[in-house]
Amino acid sequence: MIQFVPFCTDDRNGFIRVRYCCAARTIENQIYVTMSGMCGSLPNVGNMDVQYAQGAVLPPFDLPFVWNRMQAEAKPNVETMIAADVSQASLAEARLRGTVQNLSNRRTDLYGSGRKG
Repeated sequence: MIQFVPFCTDDRNGFIRVRYCCAARTIENQIYVTMSGMCGSLPNVGNMDVQYAQGAVLPPFDLPFVWNRMQAEAKPNVETMIAADVSQASLAEARLRGTVQNLSNRRTDLYGSGRKG
């Protein structure tokens, strides 16, 4: 499972806020998150004269993934495209044996399972 997060920030501080939130989503939901932001400038468009971004594919940062390592990461503020191999088997292993067991510890008796059928 992958969550795609497009974003537009005008400085590094805004980017760091988005990056930390994306990393939190990987851990909370035990999924990959792909970040894709705008970089460069649009001088003739109001409030879009400067942007800052760094695209990345983030893993859940748990077993069996290497801590502090991205699946793929672009250079900061460079217009480029990145690609990464993501493993559903690794996600399954993380959900089964990882240090974070959010999905298995859900209280579906309180709010439902979210599954249909």
